[in-house]
Amino acid sequence: MGDPFIRHIALLGFEKRFVPSQHYVYMFLVKWQDLSEKLVYRRFTEIYEFHKTLKQMFPIEAGDITPENRIIPHLPAPRWFDGQRVAESRQGTLSEYCSALMSLPVKISRCPHFLNFFKVRPDDLKLPADSQVKKPETYLMARDGKNNIADITGPIILQTYRAIASYEKNSRSEMTLATGDVVDVVEKNENGWWFCQMKTKRGWVPASYLEPLDSPDESEDPEPNYEGEPYVTIKSYTALLEDEVSLEQGETIEVIHKLLDGWWVVRKEDITGYFPSMYLQKAGQDVAEAQSKIKSRGAPPRRSSIHNAHSIHQRSRKRISQDAYRRNSVRFLQQRQRQPRSGPQRAGNPLRAAQDRAPQAATSRAPEAQRRPHPAPLQREHQAEAGIRCLRLRGALPTSSPSLYIHV
Repeated sequence: MGDPFIRHIALLGFEKRFVPSQHYVYMFLVKWQDLSEKLVYRRFTEIYEFHKTLKQMFPIEAGDITPENRIIPHLPAPRWFDGQRVAESRQGTLSEYCSALMSLPVKISRCPHFLNFFKVRPDDLKLPADSQVKKPETYLMARDGKNNIADITGPIILQTYRAIASYEKNSRSEMTLATGDVVDVVEKNENGWWFCQMKTKRGWVPASYLEPLDSPDESEDPEPNYEGEPYVTIKSYTALLEDEVSLEQGETIEVIHKLLDGWWVVRKEDITGYFPSMYLQKAGQDVAEAQSKIKSRGAPPRRSSIHNAHSIHQRSRKRISQDAYRRNSVRFLQQRQRQPRSGPQRAGNPLRAAQDRAPQAATSRAPEAQRRPHPAPLQREHQAEAGIRCLRLRGALPTSSPSLYIHV
């Protein structure tokens, strides 16, 4: 694996806390060499102490000997009184500072002092104790990263969900739930693992164990796209339920419906079925990089595999049946075949084009193998990734809120 190093650091925003007294911490997304993404919180005074020590360790690069040789970025000293306006206005400076840090020579950006400062600490994984006055308030930096106070919103109101069944965590990065627990969703990851917080706890839980408070349906689930997006399977999967599809590693398919629980509807020729999204990678992108993310991670369980689920809603969730997916998919494919083609045969077929580009890591199965019967339903075993992923607050915001997710 080699020595650890940091690939990227991004400032997400800051949090206003009231325990033990009012103060501000900045939220950083740190991506490591193994592609794991960790969320860390640091006060500005801590950041400035880190900065001063870095300058002392590398006086030449800090410009202490020859100012013209300085490559370590500047960082203004803390003020005597740091209010919310100061915390907001400082975000642009910190964002630029992080970018400059990552461009420093390896001897600086991979030194122990640098790496240790951005490692996850125990208090990064544990929320501050509840205050009798207020809960912590989260403020996110605008997506363009501009230091414009007028564009900064008020505290982010995270979406609240309820656990429909008890869930026992399988790793330190997950969170145990009891039926009826109410959690705030910080991040909705498209692989079906959501990062949640509940009182003084935070961790990953399967989205399938959660339901919105106001409706059984997930309002943010997109509509099906029967044109399909070409993806490549980066790990084989054998269907456990009759509406799933079995695929080997290296097969090229089309994704026709991306669902927030991490189980997407895919199409392989005339076959459709659910498949774990975390075992898929967009065609044409680096497969090896995506495979490294799932070595210690399993697919989240599906709602249909949960025993003793109790919903507070009288009606059940709206779901499209696989028969409907197949009918609509066949209808779309027939319409696509009837369309005149100006280029050579196969032109305009994204799946065919993706198959031509896909690496020949594994041979596709014969049609008979694709249609083999599914095994009986089983309780799915799963394990979340060991490590905290990032905040992707686009999914955690109400639909009327502006997009504040910072892409890395």
